[in-house]
Amino acid sequence: MKNNFDEYVERRGTDSRKWSLIGMLEMAQYVDEESIPMWVADMDFRVPEFVIEKLEKRVKEQVFGYNIVGESYYESVKYWLKKKNNWSIEEEWIVPTSGVVPALCFAVKAFTEEGDGVIVQNPVYPPFRSSIELNKRTVVNSPLKLVNDRYEMDFIDLEKKFKEPKNKLFILCSPHNPVGRVWTEVELKKLVTLSIENNVIIVSDEIHSDLILFENNFTSLGTLNLKNLIVCTSISKTFNLAALKASNIIIPDESLREKFKEEMFKVGLKPVPNIFGAIATEACYTADGEKWLEDLKKYLENNYKYLKKFLDENIPNIKCMPLEGTYLAWLDLKGLNLTEEELVNKIEKEAKIVIDGGHIFGEEGKGFIRLNFACHRDVLKEALERLKKVF
Repeated sequence: MKNNFDEYVERRGTDSRKWSLIGMLEMAQYVDEESIPMWVADMDFRVPEFVIEKLEKRVKEQVFGYNIVGESYYESVKYWLKKKNNWSIEEEWIVPTSGVVPALCFAVKAFTEEGDGVIVQNPVYPPFRSSIELNKRTVVNSPLKLVNDRYEMDFIDLEKKFKEPKNKLFILCSPHNPVGRVWTEVELKKLVTLSIENNVIIVSDEIHSDLILFENNFTSLGTLNLKNLIVCTSISKTFNLAALKASNIIIPDESLREKFKEEMFKVGLKPVPNIFGAIATEACYTADGEKWLEDLKKYLENNYKYLKKFLDENIPNIKCMPLEGTYLAWLDLKGLNLTEEELVNKIEKEAKIVIDGGHIFGEEGKGFIRLNFACHRDVLKEALERLKKVF
């Protein structure tokens, strides 16, 4: 079956957080009938038909009691990680959770004490910081460096932070949200060395790892034989299934795995996915899922090319940063010489485009915006024309 990403999907009135009038984040208040939401990492494409078929089949059984997951579930996760990342894992390493963000909280509580430091790399996905702060740990920032329009890790600063005895955990975003970097094997091996030398546990959030664009190569930290490691994976970004609350946390070391699960047990949770999340995971992690994903990536690549070309030709003071992975464009607006408030006012109130202001990703994000281009091409075109009018 041909995957039609050029089909417009009407999402208003579907209780979509992205398209709703009411949301939990400050930007959601601007989502009115005239606005184009391009903020939260949520695609506007239909779920693959092969997933719908599996879910419909289960619904028709008409009984939804307590569920278990069988061997086929774990085999599908193992198949996908081997196929996509060349990572051979064991069934017992897989810990299903309701999401990556809850998993971050479990990891912070399992492997640190109150007051301990947890290292992050701003500008970065805001829940990294909130998972630390809400659990009374200390955010330790080792900012990324912007070198010739490409973000790099500051390994000199990272080494200092890793050596601090109070810093027990490092949360890596791989690929990096929002800057779009796909870390190289060389970079990741340096992190492994720092982890081993300083006994710092690494949580690698690899939720966007299937969305590697333009022939860039992804290396999962799991393939580098690190003991002190937790890898977070999910179908949610790849197949746009966030509402099904299905993630798999891969923890090779038994002692770390038991500590992690203990934090789940403390809040009444068990490592069992909800029935629809489990069914969707098995449906996605197949040859059908691979084909759908390849078609999706081609569409996303063309959207990004259109976005960059339009900005270069029409609004050159907005710089589209190089993108290696994710469907989130990181745009540098500092060339417009406007304050953060003026930028938000022009984009969200005048152009009526809902975006994520760079400040939410940390101080280092000021002057940038994050724009989600995983949408119908015509929607992207309309948004860019609106930007052109106000800038």
